[in-house]
Amino acid sequence: MKYNDIDFNNKTILITGAAGFIGSNLAFYFQENFPDANVIALDCFRSGQTFSNGNLKSFGHFKNLIGFKGTVISGDINDTDLLKRLAIQYSFDYIFHQAAISDTTVSEQDLMIKTNVNAYEELLKIAINHNANMVYASSGATYGDASSPQTVGKEAPSNVYGFSKLMMDNISYSYINKNPNISIVGLRYFNVYGPREFYKNKTASTVVQFGHQLLKGNAPKLFEESDKILRDFIYIEDVIQANIKACAPLKSGVYNVGTGKARSFQAIADILQKELGTNFETQYIPNPYIGQYQFHTEANMQDSKENLDFEARYELEDGIKAYIPEIKRLFNDEVK
Repeated sequence: MKYNDIDFNNKTILITGAAGFIGSNLAFYFQENFPDANVIALDCFRSGQTFSNGNLKSFGHFKNLIGFKGTVISGDINDTDLLKRLAIQYSFDYIFHQAAISDTTVSEQDLMIKTNVNAYEELLKIAINHNANMVYASSGATYGDASSPQTVGKEAPSNVYGFSKLMMDNISYSYINKNPNISIVGLRYFNVYGPREFYKNKTASTVVQFGHQLLKGNAPKLFEESDKILRDFIYIEDVIQANIKACAPLKSGVYNVGTGKARSFQAIADILQKELGTNFETQYIPNPYIGQYQFHTEANMQDSKENLDFEARYELEDGIKAYIPEIKRLFNDEVK
């Protein structure tokens, strides 16, 4: 589906983090809707290297790009020589910056800031020099424990990941204020789920994780009082819609990307059971994260509607139903 009147054919588009969840969905969006677009897919593909927490340093996986016909480049956005070569070799019209250390449990603060903040500014300079629209991934993690509805300008990050994304937003505003004619949009994703997230491993959404639990014949395990733990869950197709609409904003800035409706983890389990035809009794376990856990997130979507013309089209029921065939495929191909 084409979400606005922009013709991306014959445009040169850089997608960083293109072998990841959102980046790969963007790559295929352009391939399917604008076959003459010149899409450059840059990713630091996984190598087996891990952080001190044991999680992979990169979730980029070649399987997310199987069928992609554009240009694929393996590289690290921290490599300034690589960025210089890209800036010389191509003349970008649009940059979709999705690459980041997105694991909220990573404790290497130095690498988090270098990768998420400093490398972003280098890419932003390229965008400005090329007169390219910059659309980048911010995060709902910037809000931390801020009360709902989470609103731009009322941030309280509780980890270095959320802090790094807030610093990206601050950099963006500084450039916007210096030159209001440039187009820079930061998108604060809330809880995204959908196809091509599987290779995020245990950081993938509870939707796919619960789905595979059920397909294994196991009852879903939830924290006690999960009907009171609410999140703003948004389907990947709506995230792609937001990225495309961010290419023609009414004004540059940082915008929430959510549904504006908080739903419970219990609701996810119940919808999955209905769609998969299972009827297991939910098992409840004590929540070990009380005191350090977000119990309610819900995006304030007013500015996003007014300045991006963005409004989520998928309710949680619709998104999970659309996702079910891929959850089943992954279970048969990757999990069994």
